[in-house]
Amino acid sequence: MTGKLNGRVALVSGSGRGIGREIALKLASEGARVVVNDLDADPANETAEAVRAAGGEAVVCAGSVTEDGFAERFVKTGVDSFGGLDIVVNNAGYTWDSVIQKMTDEQWQAIIDVHLTAPFRILRAAQPVISAKAKEEAAAGQEVFRKVVNISSIAGTGGNAGQINYAAAKSGILGVTRTMAKEWGRYKVNVNAVAFGPIRTRLTEGSADGDSTIKVEEKEIKVGVNPDLLSQMERMIPLGRVGTPQEAAGAVYLFCAPESNFISGQHIICGGGFVI
Repeated sequence: MTGKLNGRVALVSGSGRGIGREIALKLASEGARVVVNDLDADPANETAEAVRAAGGEAVVCAGSVTEDGFAERFVKTGVDSFGGLDIVVNNAGYTWDSVIQKMTDEQWQAIIDVHLTAPFRILRAAQPVISAKAKEEAAAGQEVFRKVVNISSIAGTGGNAGQINYAAAKSGILGVTRTMAKEWGRYKVNVNAVAFGPIRTRLTEGSADGDSTIKVEEKEIKVGVNPDLLSQMERMIPLGRVGTPQEAAGAVYLFCAPESNFISGQHIICGGGFVI
């Protein structure tokens, strides 16, 4: 690998499984020291062990990104373990779908909390650290760029029936991205977003008509995609198939690499050419 992220400290939420795990592994492979997070400690530890086995550095900060005090603990883990904070990837999340007339207030709020409120809190907690470091560097005549990558979705860029909660949250994170690019430009922080199209993960592998579920804080939540819909989507992807978690991680890496130092407030769609 190129080592373009050597010595950088990266927080990656939701990195125990799927896309988040691959993001953590990719950043670590380029030299970043990673704070791994997952709702459950076991998958977080497994990712951290995989990073270490490949010669990288990682620590774990397990827990729900929606818990009071989590954001401060997440940031503190990076600072205490590695002495700084350079990259934040707001990746944690899940789906809890229903058409509007069947969606409960609990469903709505849970998805807004994990996809929109949690990233807001993490960035708010990171501000004192980033500000202090940026001021030190400016006083020394140094220009050091830091990176924030927020994860959105084509549901946020174009809407998706049955996902009003998820679409609203993923649209909202694009507003957060554009705003923070303007707020944190003075700190030399690039704030961008990656909107994923169809990517094969545990949230999409099962059938929406079947019994595929995930457990989130003692709740069993049905996940999956209707097989006919998935097949239809695949036919609409110019590259001919859904993406892999490794390919999704590659898109995130683009916004973490130094080549993106003059790109901020933007989003790209990682979807094989598929847009809605």
